[in-house]
Amino acid sequence: MSTTDSSTAAPASQGKRRIGDVVFANTARGSGVLILLILAGVAAFLLIQSFDSLSANTANFLTTEEWDANTRENPAFGVAALAFGTVLAAAIALLIATPVAIGIALFIVYYAPRRLAAVLGYIVDLLAAIPSVVYGLWGIGYLVFQLHDFYQLLERYLGWIPLFSGPISTTGRTMLSAGIVLAVMILPIITAMSRDVFQQVPQGHREAALALGSTRWEMIRMAVLPFGRPGVIGGAMLGLGRALGETMAVAMILSPSLIISPFLLQSGNQTIAAHIALQYPEATGYGVSALIAAGLVLFAITLVVNMGARFVVARRKEFS
Repeated sequence: MSTTDSSTAAPASQGKRRIGDVVFANTARGSGVLILLILAGVAAFLLIQSFDSLSANTANFLTTEEWDANTRENPAFGVAALAFGTVLAAAIALLIATPVAIGIALFIVYYAPRRLAAVLGYIVDLLAAIPSVVYGLWGIGYLVFQLHDFYQLLERYLGWIPLFSGPISTTGRTMLSAGIVLAVMILPIITAMSRDVFQQVPQGHREAALALGSTRWEMIRMAVLPFGRPGVIGGAMLGLGRALGETMAVAMILSPSLIISPFLLQSGNQTIAAHIALQYPEATGYGVSALIAAGLVLFAITLVVNMGARFVVARRKEFS
C-alpha cells in the first residue's frame, strides 16, 4: 500500500512542478513582451506627435542649430546644437566618473577594512538617492564659483588645446561644470555595478595570482579587472544613459544657448532634455510637436548607446 501511494504521489508532485514551470515561463515571457510593447508604444507616440512639426519645418531638422518652432507659419528649427551638447556633457561625465568609480569600488572590495567598506558602500548608495534638483542647486550655488580658479589654471597651462581655450565664462555656467555635476550624479551607479562584479571574482583566480608572487595591485590588474570588465562597461553605460537624459541639474547650470561650441570653459551649449524642460511651459502650436521631435532624437541616441553597450559586453564575455 505504501509503495502504491508513493508511486502515485510522485507523478502528482511532478505535475504540480510542471504546472508551476509553465506558469513561471509564461509570466517571464509575458514580461519580456510587455517591455517590448512599451518601448514600441513610446517610439510610436514620439513619431506620431512629432510628425506635424517635422512636416511643416522649413529647415533641416538634423543639421540646423536655430530653434524657432512656435510660429505657425514657416517654423524653422533643428536639433544639431542640442544633440551635440547632450553627447558632449554625457561624454565629459563618463570620462570623469568611470576611473573614479573603479578606484572607489576596488578600495571598498580589496583595500578598506570591513567596517569602513560597509560605511563607504552605504554612502555611495545614498548618493544615488539624492534628487537631481539638489545636485543642480549645489552646482549653480557653490560649484561654479569654486571652479573659477581651476578654470584659470586650465586656460593658462592647457589653453593651447582648443577644448580649454578662453575666454573663460565669468558665470562658470559652462559645459565642463555641467559635466562635473553629471559625473557626481552617475558615480554611485558605476561604483555599485563595479563593486558587485569585483566581489564575484572567483577566489581561486585571486589566490593563484598571489601564489605566483603577484602583489595586490598585480593581482587586481591580472585577475580582477579582466574578469570584471564586462560589468564595469555595463555600469558605465547605465551611468551614460542617465547622463544623456538628465534634465533639471543641467537646465539649472547651463545658459540657454543654441550653438555648437567645443570650448569647455565658455558658455554656449545646451542639452536636449534641458531644452525641453525650459521650453515646454511656453511652447504653443508646432512648438510642442517640435519638442517631442527633439525627444525622439534623445530616445534614439539613448537606444543606440544601450544597444552598443550590450554588444560590447556580449563580445567581452565571449572573449573571456
